[in-house]
Amino acid sequence: MKTFQQSNLLNSLPKQFFASLVKKVSLSVANGHDVINLGQGNPDQPTPEHIVKKLQEAAANPINHKYSPFQGYKYFKQAAVDFYEREYGVSLDPDTEVAVLFGGKAGLVEIPQCLLNPGDTILVPDPGYPDYWSGVSLAQANMVTMPLLEENGFLPVYETIEPEILEKAKLMFLNYPNNPTGATASLEFFEKTVELAKNTNICVVHDFAYGAIGFDGQKPISFLQTEGAKDIGIEIYTLSKTYNMAGWRVGFAVGNRSVISAIELLQDHLYVSIFGGIQEAAAVALNASQQCVEELNALYESRRNVLIEGLKSIGWDVRAPKGSFFAWLKVPEGYTSEEFADFLLEKAHIAVAPGVGFGHYGEGYVRVGLLTSEGRMQEAVERIKSLEIFK
Repeated sequence: MKTFQQSNLLNSLPKQFFASLVKKVSLSVANGHDVINLGQGNPDQPTPEHIVKKLQEAAANPINHKYSPFQGYKYFKQAAVDFYEREYGVSLDPDTEVAVLFGGKAGLVEIPQCLLNPGDTILVPDPGYPDYWSGVSLAQANMVTMPLLEENGFLPVYETIEPEILEKAKLMFLNYPNNPTGATASLEFFEKTVELAKNTNICVVHDFAYGAIGFDGQKPISFLQTEGAKDIGIEIYTLSKTYNMAGWRVGFAVGNRSVISAIELLQDHLYVSIFGGIQEAAAVALNASQQCVEELNALYESRRNVLIEGLKSIGWDVRAPKGSFFAWLKVPEGYTSEEFADFLLEKAHIAVAPGVGFGHYGEGYVRVGLLTSEGRMQEAVERIKSLEIFK
């Protein structure tokens, strides 16, 4: 059988760092160990029943057995508009300011291809979601990283970016609540971002994947709540985390009309929109009672408290995340992030994600997901305690 060589474009894609973590965890499980997997980012709760029921009903409707409109059904776009008006006080036009996405990841990977030419500059947070890099590679763009440091609240400091870089940059990714750090952004920070973008040629793309998950009574704010944000950027929202719909692959982009138009143009050449039954169910998720969202947020906050208080009690100096379903924990002295992750897997059968997998400035941390029961969280604390590394 012939072996056909992959294209240079495919060979230029970043390596999937977390594929090695999955292999390590699978090997440990295969060897008979009871692994507590805190390294994943996959919601562990089911999709709320009323959303599932709507899909079941919609799947029986013959209209949904046909091709969906290329750019999605108007009722789903209107549901996104109603959601943003209700939750954030943001007004949007369903015809020109909403693009239906095959999950948030698709939009994030597509957007550099929509707006950048080979060699153009894009600003990306470090640490950050690794699939940002995939979009940069596919666009053959030049990536410049913005360090997210704990002393700055894991926010980029625009004053430290060289003026010539700001002059060249055409795109910027932001993400709050943040993966992997769990940090949140203030309105003041977003105002600085809008001001920067107005004075440059930068389009801001805010990844709002964890927008529903905020702790201590603080609801995360939308970038579009900032005056002038729609003039210079977009926000990408996914239903994956808010409604435990990760496997459904549905989300949307909202904001600047020219960017929305570019996304829809690219997608016209890639897809014939999402299955209509999923769009109907997604509209119900956005417009029905949000009690399920409140309950999910409370669940993550309770898990966060169990984990953080437990780790503090055994002597690990950790900080509680302000949002998302991740905790970002400093590794003990004498370990790299990957060494410490390997140590926990080998000695305690606990899987965590090494911070270096999220970028250079992720070194020295591990990411822990709040995606297992409180009982398993407590057990993880006890296993770490037995290692006697925090005294």
